[in-house]
Amino acid sequence: MLKKLPNEITANPKKVILQFFELNETRTRRIINFVLSLPKNNVKKNLENVFIEFSSRHRHFEEIILSHYKKIEKYIHPDTVPNLEQKLLLGSYFSKEYSISSAALFNPSIVVHPDQSDAENGSLKFVMSMRATGEGHISSIVFEEGIVDKNGSITLKEKTNYSCLPVKTLLTSKDLKAEKKIYKDQSLIDDEELTSSNYKCKFNSKIPLNERVLFPSSPSEIVGMEDVRLVRLVEGQNKVKYIGTYTAYNGRTFRTQFIETEDFSEFSIRRLYGKAINDKGMALFPRKIKNKFVMTSRQDGENLFLMYSDNLYHWDEAEIIKTPQNAWDLIQLGNCGSPIETDDGWLLITHAVGPVRKYVVSALLLDLDDPSKIIGSLSEPLIQPNKQEREGYVPNVVYSCGSIMHKKYLIIPYAFSDSGCRFAKIQIKKLLQRLKNFN
Repeated sequence: MLKKLPNEITANPKKVILQFFELNETRTRRIINFVLSLPKNNVKKNLENVFIEFSSRHRHFEEIILSHYKKIEKYIHPDTVPNLEQKLLLGSYFSKEYSISSAALFNPSIVVHPDQSDAENGSLKFVMSMRATGEGHISSIVFEEGIVDKNGSITLKEKTNYSCLPVKTLLTSKDLKAEKKIYKDQSLIDDEELTSSNYKCKFNSKIPLNERVLFPSSPSEIVGMEDVRLVRLVEGQNKVKYIGTYTAYNGRTFRTQFIETEDFSEFSIRRLYGKAINDKGMALFPRKIKNKFVMTSRQDGENLFLMYSDNLYHWDEAEIIKTPQNAWDLIQLGNCGSPIETDDGWLLITHAVGPVRKYVVSALLLDLDDPSKIIGSLSEPLIQPNKQEREGYVPNVVYSCGSIMHKKYLIIPYAFSDSGCRFAKIQIKKLLQRLKNFN
């Protein structure tokens, strides 16, 4: 019933970002003094070598290392005015490359692309996010885009070896007031917490989507932005935005936060509040139900929960709707992304963990008007790791963070053993029939 497609996305260690390399003040001043004391010809020669070795690996290389110079400019004596070559050479010493997926690439989520202008012949253009993990087990968010045709076949956009970071904007006092207006009970919101978690970032629109990287940059997520679950949220007839629920991890604690965008060029990162947001794996429904926002979650690391709220950013209540009941899900249950609305109910792709911590993918069907009511389920997993998929960074795992429906097919991108991503397709009609025939 389910067919695995030939497309495969694996980690590319050549895709590196260029970050600021921060050193303590003593070391910083020593390096500055050394570079500024070099003869002009030595500066030029050293800078030429840097450009020969590294400039072809990055778009806007000169602009980036110059921005890194500006971060250490405060340590230069006011009477000293470095020339451009000295600035660039100094900037290179305070730059470092980071291979974003050198350790793992996994947990894809997929949504309909906001721009369908170049989708032809019954095809649908999509955006897909993935979790990339590199040195130090730091997780960032990367993107792919592609097209699914009327037969459920996938074509991915041509790959490049570049990766780019956005320009980050911290909240000003004016921004802070605007941000606070979106929250339900402002008396519960601490300004310091809000400014340390909430920020905006923007990519140059000319940078291809599959080169854009959202890298952890606030205290709440400094070790990882994990497992984004994207959804196209519709509020009213003309209000549409894309929201990604993700796990913000600071090395000690984790919580769910939002990434919001309309075009995948400009993003807002927002903190959530309430008693029910301090766990992983939350997925937002694509529309309100009975005038309330709805999410699925796993509050206790074991069972599947449903959450309701009047306010998108404040979640207090959660109820269990399913507990482990099968040999293959006895350890834990959770969602594999946001539910998909069908005429027969909400189709919720799920994950489950069984013996030897083997992860599988399955599905549930929830009532359209009351999604706490399960009206369909499967007696066995939908996707299991095969012999080629069970070896990797984390063995015996298949996992997804979101699917899409196109024509008569459900398209499920999934990670295999945290080492790469593949796709599977299944006819919606056949899947719904199996779900509704459960006992």
